[in-house]
Amino acid sequence: MKVLIVDDEQISQMSVAGAVRSLGHEVFVAGNGLEALNLLAKEEVGVVVSDWRMPVMDGLELCRSVRKGFERYTYFILLSVAEISDENYDAALRAEVDDFLPKPVSRRELLGRLHVAERILRFTRQVRQLESYLPICAHCRRVRDDKNYWQQIEGYINERAGTHFSHGVCPDCYQKHVVPEFRAMGMEPPKIEGLS
Repeated sequence: MKVLIVDDEQISQMSVAGAVRSLGHEVFVAGNGLEALNLLAKEEVGVVVSDWRMPVMDGLELCRSVRKGFERYTYFILLSVAEISDENYDAALRAEVDDFLPKPVSRRELLGRLHVAERILRFTRQVRQLESYLPICAHCRRVRDDKNYWQQIEGYINERAGTHFSHGVCPDCYQKHVVPEFRAMGMEPPKIEGLS
């Protein structure tokens, strides 16, 4: 698993990075939130372990930026040297922090947090994969939504993506369906460029 350590204190950064490496994970490091965002734009990192207090961009602002700026889910662990007050705890939850670790970081606690993160990321990938499948009727081409309601594919896609459709006839269907319908009515089908 790819893990990003974000800490402006080099000794702390090296200590946490070493512990993460010893647990078998690939490690990236950044000295502040802005460096971390630049790295996250290039690397698909699964977990961020970030110090709370840093110059340029602190851990909470980094977490908020990760949540807003990336479609993929990133598990976010916040480090703090002090006891977290109720007010700070609430602020961290509003920023959508997943977990907390006290500094200095215990290797055993880190192992536990990364184990949980790995499981959550695996389940997140599985859910995304399941959501990428669209149940569609082989006959009428209606699709089933998550409430077990069958509807036309155009309506389903419009609700989720805002896409509007214009309908036409492809060349194969023109020959297979439209031409025989015209001929069944005793009429010659119109000559349409690209279809006839």
